[in-house]
Amino acid sequence: MIPIYAVISFFSLLFYMVDVYLELIRNCYEAFVIASFFTLLCHYIAPNLHEQKEYFRNVQPKPWIWPLKRVKTPRSGLTWFNIIYVGVFQFCFTRPLFTIIAGIAQTQNRYCQSSTRPENGHLWIALLQGAFVLITIYCLAQFYVQLKEDLAPQKPFLKVLSIKLLMFLCFWQTWLLGLLSIKSGPLKPTAHIAAFDIHVGIPCILICFEMMVFACIFHWAFPWKPYDLEHQLRGPNRLEEYACSPNVALLEALNPWDYAKAAARGFRWLFHGVRHRKNDISYQNRLQAEKDAEAVVKPTTPTRDARTSALSDPGPSRRTRGRGKSGSTNRHTIG
Repeated sequence: MIPIYAVISFFSLLFYMVDVYLELIRNCYEAFVIASFFTLLCHYIAPNLHEQKEYFRNVQPKPWIWPLKRVKTPRSGLTWFNIIYVGVFQFCFTRPLFTIIAGIAQTQNRYCQSSTRPENGHLWIALLQGAFVLITIYCLAQFYVQLKEDLAPQKPFLKVLSIKLLMFLCFWQTWLLGLLSIKSGPLKPTAHIAAFDIHVGIPCILICFEMMVFACIFHWAFPWKPYDLEHQLRGPNRLEEYACSPNVALLEALNPWDYAKAAARGFRWLFHGVRHRKNDISYQNRLQAEKDAEAVVKPTTPTRDARTSALSDPGPSRRTRGRGKSGSTNRHTIG
């Protein structure tokens, strides 16, 4: 992520006439970064999707964080996981989609990156992209809050923080500089600073310098030693060789097909599986547990019919309480 951001920003400085297309490629890559990071966190929980589902079936979802604290949480942990799954992997669909739309609008001179006029496409694409970015970041934050105790050995706080800071900084500083450089804004071209310097040069230079800082943060947040064979703990489960070569691993990391399948699975659950979520065993078990808890807590009070029957039929009187069928008095009772 760090090298790609720095290289694309550097090339945007050199080839500023095609900066729009380079920036769109960089923004599109963000979706795969977020999806890869979420997949890494899920892999910490369980190595494959089937085991992850089994894990989340036994999870009690925590309340949503601000600003959705008043929204009711799902009964089933699996339903909660599917919601987070959709919220993250939708970015793999929406981000490339808006990149294609922006590229087409740019070819028709309708994108206008430096304009915020409503008849141009940049304003609406930026607003929609910002909304989907917020959804993705919120889902990642909720996922961390839910599983921070289980993920404590992997120290996920710095990982989540670094990803969130990098995304927010790159997106919102570019958006802020774009607002400041509009016709009525304070940043205007001068005899020494051209319009391209404000719209392209300043954001790209900032990103290049910021990537050096984030490179140090990522070095601490994502250490390489846990994946080195020489640092593996000795035992029967210790790996003796790597699964593949570095070149093959790089090609696998850049393969977008896995992200496409994950996004398709998320949308399939959103439009089809959500209607059948109550048929899952985890949902039924949670519902039965809630019913059992209500039955234990609820006090047993006599019904209205039982109270009416008790008042209308007070039972034997004091005088006849100890008599049997023959009318004789039982000596062991009070007559």
